[in-house]
Amino acid sequence: MGILDAFGSLASALVAGFVMLAFAILSLFITVFVVDVAASIAGLSPDDGFVVLGATVLAGTAILAGGVGFANPETQT
Repeated sequence: MGILDAFGSLASALVAGFVMLAFAILSLFITVFVVDVAASIAGLSPDDGFVVLGATVLAGTAILAGGVGFANPETQT
């Protein structure tokens, strides 16, 4: 049964990785929209590259900040 458990763990890790990648891409699209709208409200018209760069920095830091707590899980007492 150990081999079947290993394949189950591998499958769940792959599914979790694909789901996290999909959420990362979705959050980038949403952040690009937010940065573009915020720039237009402020009366700015930045190039598309700067909008994507700003959105990437914001989305990347949000993803990293959200995952920091998983590195050291709490121990059960």
